[in-house]
Amino acid sequence: MEILSQMWSLLGLLTVLQNVLPSQLLSLLHSLYESLQDLLSPYSYFEIPEFNGYCGVDLNDLYRHVHLYLNAANHAPGAACRRLTLSRSPSSNRISFAVAPNHTVHDAFGGHRVTWTHHVETAQDSLEEKRSFTLRLPKRHRHALLSPYLAHVTARAEEFERVSRERRLFTNNTTGSGSFESGWVSVPFRHPSTFETLALEPELKRQIKNDLTAFADGKEFYNRVGRAWKRGYLLHGPPGSGKSSLIAAMANFLCYDVYDLELTKVSDNSELRSLLIQTTNRSIIVIEDIDCSVDLTADRTTKKTQAAKLSKRKKSQTASFTRCEESGRVTLSGLLNFTDGLWSCCGDERIVVFTTNHRDSVDPALVRCGRMDVHVSLNTCGVHAFRELARNYLGVDSHVLFEAVEGCIRSGGSLTPAHVGEILLRNRGDADVAMREVLAAMQGRMLAAAAVADQAENEETTVGVRSPESVLLMGSPENWDALSGKKRKEQHGGNNNWDKKVKFFVRLRSLTRSDPGR
Repeated sequence: MEILSQMWSLLGLLTVLQNVLPSQLLSLLHSLYESLQDLLSPYSYFEIPEFNGYCGVDLNDLYRHVHLYLNAANHAPGAACRRLTLSRSPSSNRISFAVAPNHTVHDAFGGHRVTWTHHVETAQDSLEEKRSFTLRLPKRHRHALLSPYLAHVTARAEEFERVSRERRLFTNNTTGSGSFESGWVSVPFRHPSTFETLALEPELKRQIKNDLTAFADGKEFYNRVGRAWKRGYLLHGPPGSGKSSLIAAMANFLCYDVYDLELTKVSDNSELRSLLIQTTNRSIIVIEDIDCSVDLTADRTTKKTQAAKLSKRKKSQTASFTRCEESGRVTLSGLLNFTDGLWSCCGDERIVVFTTNHRDSVDPALVRCGRMDVHVSLNTCGVHAFRELARNYLGVDSHVLFEAVEGCIRSGGSLTPAHVGEILLRNRGDADVAMREVLAAMQGRMLAAAAVADQAENEETTVGVRSPESVLLMGSPENWDALSGKKRKEQHGGNNNWDKKVKFFVRLRSLTRSDPGR
């Protein structure tokens, strides 16, 4: 009781002194006390306010990084805090936590223990709150710890922000007024495609994932070799082969935004550059059906030939007319500068993806190394891809008709992943019916292909009227008789091949009929 009485007496004395002494003297005494405490304390303290300066307008980026670092869901030190604030945004299914006001969380770095304290103060006669983090480091090692530790905090915070933030799908606006301030509009990107669900051969899937991982981790490498931190992908294959699904899987794998660039909405090269500038880092810029978007792959050889036939007087007129004509549209030169020119390095960690159904229709200048670094050929379903689709849609790893289906695939009856997926989706309730429909579709494709090939052989053997087209295809008239005799011999061989194919299909159909009964 005596000790408590003395403590109360001391507090009363301090209260009286605080009311009697001038504020300047009290401030001086407080400063001397803090200096003495800093001198005797074995720790150094660093305050990180929420805003820079005294105006409270400019947000302190380091404060945001510390907040993200301490809120990382898998960050072990966060669990040691006694009181946490849980939250979840409407656009995310991830639960994040924050250190409660005026509570402390401990961390370890370089064999030393560091401490973060979250301070929240409310100003008098105001509802505004002043927030800050205080970092406590061992005084003897503060110079060796401060910079590396803050770099570690920033790196972890950026990684957490990249993984947890909501990804967006952008498309370009039609801007008729010439203003490019709002060149993109976006919606949340929630495509469910992943590399685990893609119908790709395992080796191709592994190569793409390794290349994407090396690109995402290659910041220092690209800076060291002096190259812009970007990567080009050309995806080519028939419709339904999975090009769009692969792009979505790449975005989900890297946690990147997707910019779907519609070239038909872009008025000229200047607007194309403006759209490129507005894209963010860590994004995938997609131009689908590059050979059909605009007339970029026109025959430049034909233009040169026509220009060579013109007189010198007409050349200058044609050149000026061409410049005026190309000033109002996107040109091949503008797209080349977009992908590999000086404007392409205005951002970091970007992937440019072109898709096409016909690779030979794309101008070679667009797909050379340095612009499209990786060429991915997506075709019909292989054996492994079909098994992956059956596992995803039907939930089966084996079936009695797998061998028959694989035989059709190896014999040229394979279907696109979209075609197979639609059959399996329609019959997902009955695996036997789904497998029989897939097998029937593959057999029908093989029969149709064989009939077309046989019809083409028969047409080649028939030498009808000697039209100009037949001269172009078959040579001069002197060679027609020799060629027709040769074709007649090939026709007999073609008929024998057709008989063999029919016998194969009869045998295959009898096998599929007997399989379900086994």
